[in-house]
Amino acid sequence: MQRMKTGSMLMVLVAVGGFSLLLARQPDELGQRPSRPGPDQIPGYTYGRSEVARSPVTLADLESLKKSLLFTEEDVRYLRMSKPILADQVDDILDVWYGFVGSTPELVYFFGNKQTGKPEPRYLARVRARFGQWILDTADANYDQAWLDYQHEIGLRHHKLKKNVVDQASSVPQINYRYIPALTIPVTTTLKPFLAKKGASAADVEKMHAAWVKSVLLQSILWGHPYIKDGEF
Repeated sequence: MQRMKTGSMLMVLVAVGGFSLLLARQPDELGQRPSRPGPDQIPGYTYGRSEVARSPVTLADLESLKKSLLFTEEDVRYLRMSKPILADQVDDILDVWYGFVGSTPELVYFFGNKQTGKPEPRYLARVRARFGQWILDTADANYDQAWLDYQHEIGLRHHKLKKNVVDQASSVPQINYRYIPALTIPVTTTLKPFLAKKGASAADVEKMHAAWVKSVLLQSILWGHPYIKDGEF
């Protein structure tokens, strides 16, 4: 991925197969990136809202899953420690993640128009905004009922039951589940340098990173619920 400054526009050029997808963000008058939108301004972000259905996974199920992942209150503490470190790096993190997706045909396919196969910029932009908020939500480490319900909603939006619906996209109908847990590795591996940028000790960076690995894997497992036959999750 290459980043370049041209006039007053910051452009991120992502190679996609034999062509390029140009993602542009207009900076403010000081030449900086504009402020990230608040949660209420993010299209399709419905965490904690009444229209989100209750998860079929119970809070007791969630606790059992956390035990199986060796996810403890220490991990919660280190996730929350990561939030002020990552909060002003969200766009840089997303540049890296989108660069990885954009350079991996197996992944960018799921953001492509089902007729032309070309990525849909509007769809990518809307998902990017929610992805940025997801970073902050993950670092908040809040595992209550509203959080659990929204994990199920995210899973539905990867599955053919609700993919494309929220964004009115004309993309392919489903993200194949095998890629969801697989992304735990590139997401958490590339996150680690960002955790180390603000002067945290090496030991704290390792513990924050381990907590992120567990949380991302936990979420990817929960997102798989719509893909599993009833009674088998």
